[in-house]
Amino acid sequence: MCKNATDSKDTWQFTDACDGDPQIVNRTSRSKSRIVSHESRANAAFILQLEMAGGVVQRFGKWFWNEDVWLPPNFTWADIKKTDKIKYAQFDDLYYGFLVALVLLVIRYTLERLVFTPLGVRLGLKQRVRKAPDNHVLEKAYLTNGKMGSQQVQGLARQLEWTERRVQRWIRQRVLQEKPCTLDKFTESTWRFTFYFSIFCYGLYTLSDKPWLYDTMHCWYDFPHHSVTNDLWWYYMIELGFYVSLTMSQFIDTKRKDFWQMFVHHILTIVLLSLSWACNLHRIGSLVLIVHDFADVPLEAAKMAKYVKRQRLADATFAVFTICWLVSRLGLYPYRVIYYTMFEAVKVIEMFAAYYIFNTLLTALQFLHIVWTWMIARMALQAITSNGVKDLRSDDESSSQEDEKAPQNSHDAGDFKRHKSRKAD
Repeated sequence: MCKNATDSKDTWQFTDACDGDPQIVNRTSRSKSRIVSHESRANAAFILQLEMAGGVVQRFGKWFWNEDVWLPPNFTWADIKKTDKIKYAQFDDLYYGFLVALVLLVIRYTLERLVFTPLGVRLGLKQRVRKAPDNHVLEKAYLTNGKMGSQQVQGLARQLEWTERRVQRWIRQRVLQEKPCTLDKFTESTWRFTFYFSIFCYGLYTLSDKPWLYDTMHCWYDFPHHSVTNDLWWYYMIELGFYVSLTMSQFIDTKRKDFWQMFVHHILTIVLLSLSWACNLHRIGSLVLIVHDFADVPLEAAKMAKYVKRQRLADATFAVFTICWLVSRLGLYPYRVIYYTMFEAVKVIEMFAAYYIFNTLLTALQFLHIVWTWMIARMALQAITSNGVKDLRSDDESSSQEDEKAPQNSHDAGDFKRHKSRKAD
């Protein structure tokens, strides 16, 4: 065995030191060859898996984007491919919508922290209630039992050597911790109001010189040869990004009673925007967007007024919203959009499979509009018969500020009355 070779040397040093020992040189060469061969096989297998996955995706894409499904007869994707002279909508453009969603989330977070929260505080809203003091025994009991009866409260009071009143106060404070803060709801509505107002104004500006805003039949004339202007491109991408951001943030925002209806609405809107863009149906899609944004502006304004307890302003704004809703969602949308896509389009273009897909999605949106109209009718009736509008789309539980003011049981109510009496004296 060569004494000059050590384990601290690399393979080349080992081989040089052992030039006089052919057996060691051969064993080293064979070992190195096996390592290289194993790495080559692993790399080849990985590349093969990537190629197979890419082939599956490519075959699925070719099957899904079948020209016989998404385009009128005798048209191919090549007919609406973007050129130097004509700018058509391209499927790859939709990736920009997801980038816009991330930008909007950053803008929203910044505005909520720097503008909307200080505005809410200035208008009289309180910051989130104080956190309950750390207590392992009470925390474990709360997480296990939730709401606790008088016997459990007495047992915990004896265990901790506290008064029952002190235990009840801790439990109430712990419950308030998890309830939505009115200030949080105010900032969410303020963000949506800001966006809807801005995008509605931009949408009017974008569509003001477009013929299909005044005559829906222009959505079908010469279809699918409809080019895209820069302002319309941005209008679509910003709207798509906003609904993607709403879908993402919905799971961390204040949870509302119509959570799943809103989730379905956002998904339907994203699917409609994506498919209509890919199939060059952006003209009818832009009408859907402008009609939807119209009523959302006074809706969010009414919520903002309600949260800051400006009841008369909330009632007046709600009345404006109700009119806008009826005009847009039960008037313009079914007549200027659904009617023309179902009955007038067939006079201009040949039918194709995507026509039925889009009409199904548009009808599903209208079904949601009818459900929300019923909720609005309940709100209107409540406003007439009681002290004003209450947001039926509010969270499942009342806000922390409201519960903080209310006594929780008869014992608390007695303490509350005695406190009021002492204050009066």
